[in-house]
Amino acid sequence: MMPLIFADVGQENTILKIGGKPEVRKHLEHLGFVPGGRVTVLSEIGGNVIVNVKDSRVAVSREMARKIMV
Repeated sequence: MMPLIFADVGQENTILKIGGKPEVRKHLEHLGFVPGGRVTVLSEIGGNVIVNVKDSRVAVSREMARKIMV
C-alpha cells in the first residue's frame, strides 16, 4: 500500500483506503475516490495530480493525493 502520489503514470491502481479528516474523505468520495475503485494517474502539473477516476478526469492537490492509498 502506498500514497497515490507514488503511483506510476499510466498504471491503473485500486483504491485501498482514504485517509484524512472526515470532511476530506467525504470530499474525495464525492469526486469518485472510494475504496475498491480504480484510479489511473495521468500526469502531474503545477503541484496537482491529474487522475482518471470513474471515467472522469480529476485534478487533486498533492496533499490530497497523499491521503489516497493504492
